[in-house]
Amino acid sequence: MSAALRVAGLDVRLGELHIIRNLDLEVPFGELHVMMGPNGSGKSTLCHALMGRPGYLVSGVAEVGGVDVLGLEVDRRAAAGLFEVFQYPVEIPGVTLRDLIAEMAEAGGEAIGHRAVEVAARLDTSSFWDRPVNVGLSGGEKKRSEMTQLLALAPRMAILDELDSGLDVDAVREVAEAVQHMRGPDLGVLVITHYTRVLRYLEVDRVHVMLDGRIVQSGDRSLADRLDTEGYDGLRTSLGMSHPEGDSFLTGL
Repeated sequence: MSAALRVAGLDVRLGELHIIRNLDLEVPFGELHVMMGPNGSGKSTLCHALMGRPGYLVSGVAEVGGVDVLGLEVDRRAAAGLFEVFQYPVEIPGVTLRDLIAEMAEAGGEAIGHRAVEVAARLDTSSFWDRPVNVGLSGGEKKRSEMTQLLALAPRMAILDELDSGLDVDAVREVAEAVQHMRGPDLGVLVITHYTRVLRYLEVDRVHVMLDGRIVQSGDRSLADRLDTEGYDGLRTSLGMSHPEGDSFLTGL
């Protein structure tokens, strides 16, 4: 059976910047993987490249459920089963969550609408139904709203970019619980984060560390615990890597 996500030899450039270099990654169906790394390591660029954001020169292979999505338009990547939960969910004034789910169901089938109602009850997002998407919601509520959309669509691969960004302790736990609820044999999950706090509430199958556009180490949950103690500088030292001077010019990429 093909993996939920298989990336091989991925190379990503933005203008003169060579951000991701020969990256390999595989997330099997049913597993939750975590990608960790400091600002400027290339984590967000990986999301942009996989989702088809314009402006990036991308080469290599990126398959979702066996379908190579590189070169496809964004809507075709979504149709192949790829879904991203954004670090900062976009507000859509004038469009309610009900409207959005209805458009999803029209494009993808009535089952989406039925799942959305069931999921909204489970995640306590029914009160968002007739409110503009993400408008006036807290950080945790926005993430739960996106989880409702994700579970309604039932994608093959979910990328959760900076899942805990801007959330307080209670919201981090609530969102992590929502992630645990959505796990299943037909879905692969990649959580991208700087910190280990969200991992306290997740059952993690594999941890990957990205530095300077490469995955430099992969391991089990203990790798995240090691990072919590040593930090990224400690990992660089143990791997014999040079330390960047000052703030990275790739911050946010």
